[in-house]
Amino acid sequence: MKAIELREMMLEELESMESELLEELIQHRIQLALKRLDNPLKVRETKRELARVKTIINEKKRDEISVSEA
Repeated sequence: MKAIELREMMLEELESMESELLEELIQHRIQLALKRLDNPLKVRETKRELARVKTIINEKKRDEISVSEA
């Protein structure tokens, strides 16, 4: 998912997506260790998607704090 699409989502949706991606990453790592992962690049893709989601979450939280202080 692109960052633009992620920015349109609500904070709760992003947090649930973050937990789903974390679970997916754990599963990919386990499968990679057991040599059962068909495409090892899935680990990299999942890590990058997780990083995107975390970045957007932090941006939204920072915006909420700055709005409440102003």
